[in-house]
Amino acid sequence: MAQVTIKGVLSNVQMLLKTALCGKRVGTDQYGNVYYTGKPRGGTTHERRWVMYKEESEASLIPPEWHGWLHYQTDDIPEGDSKYRKTWQKPHQPNLTATDKAYFPPGDPRAGGHRHHATGDYVAWSPPQ
Repeated sequence: MAQVTIKGVLSNVQMLLKTALCGKRVGTDQYGNVYYTGKPRGGTTHERRWVMYKEESEASLIPPEWHGWLHYQTDDIPEGDSKYRKTWQKPHQPNLTATDKAYFPPGDPRAGGHRHHATGDYVAWSPPQ
């Protein structure tokens, strides 16, 4: 379980207040994340853009079209049926590293396998003299 700190709680409260007072909601993605704009920071001219995650703060849960909007690569606000989505694209899968569902290739000791010994068919390359 993640450790909760005073600094982390204050940061969340500040973000919620900033969003409630200054944010203008512009859209929602298929994961339930909500995207906002706000006034530019001092000394800049472009509007601020941010996302409020539905559940966890996992950046991989931001679809590519919204990532482009967040990072000012486009000013077009993505729609529900995005022209960027292709039928062959797979749905999002969370990063399972460091979980009990992490992938280990065949032969990896952590997957219960064992590697074969070197066969001696490898010859190191030496540059010509």
